[in-house]
Amino acid sequence: MNIDGLDVHYVERGEGPALVLLHGNGSMLQDFVSSGLIEAAAADHRVIVFDRPGFGHTKRPGKLRWGPDEQADLTKNVLGRLGVSDAIVLGHSWGASVAAALGVHYPALVSKLILVSGYYYPTVRPDFLAMSAPALPVVGDLLSQTLSPIVSRMMWPALLSKIFAPANVPTKFQGFPEEMAVRPSQIRASAEESALLIPSAAALQSKYSELRMPVTIIAGKEDKLIDPVSQSVRLHGEIAHSELIIIPDNGHMVHQTATRALMDAVRGHAAAS
Repeated sequence: MNIDGLDVHYVERGEGPALVLLHGNGSMLQDFVSSGLIEAAAADHRVIVFDRPGFGHTKRPGKLRWGPDEQADLTKNVLGRLGVSDAIVLGHSWGASVAAALGVHYPALVSKLILVSGYYYPTVRPDFLAMSAPALPVVGDLLSQTLSPIVSRMMWPALLSKIFAPANVPTKFQGFPEEMAVRPSQIRASAEESALLIPSAAALQSKYSELRMPVTIIAGKEDKLIDPVSQSVRLHGEIAHSELIIIPDNGHMVHQTATRALMDAVRGHAAAS
């Protein structure tokens, strides 16, 4: 669909209460497809998932800033075009920031928030700064068109090992299109989101207490990318009515490795921990 001149690639499955899935940085909707979450949820939900700007088949206009607030606006417009006025919104990783911004700015649109493996509070992260290099003016263009795709391909196995640890990469993840993830355009979009992550968290952190809808916070106990204690546990302490689910023996990619637990959260059957 075309939203204000931007062609947004989306998938819609099933019937019932609307469920919106927002993928993480460097990813695309095929992550949710390969996880089996879309298929499972479509049994009793109208599932809507789209490639966020710069990822998958949705382009990212270079002159625009695409922080959580701007992407929340886009999500609102996508749902409006689809006639959705009330939805469960599940965001993974960077998508959790977009989901939280949507809940803050458009609370009437969100019946429930499910925030998975999110980064909610600013911390010192040299790794994020290093990953931001391809977003730099001029130099970033050169890197994303030359060195970065080669380096990304070389580092892909190590990256998967880190984000899935302590679990193994599941066989079903082979359905994720690796070559799309290491394209120059997607590398640059990912770098831009890495650069925006800390300032975006700083801007949002004072607004979490405004969330009034049901909020479920989910994280893998052994997440090696985003510390669950300083992020998810802290957020749970700030949102008094929230539910916290820490999944043992899981890392950052809990939607892939603990898909049933996420479905339980969507259906309201999960127990806090």
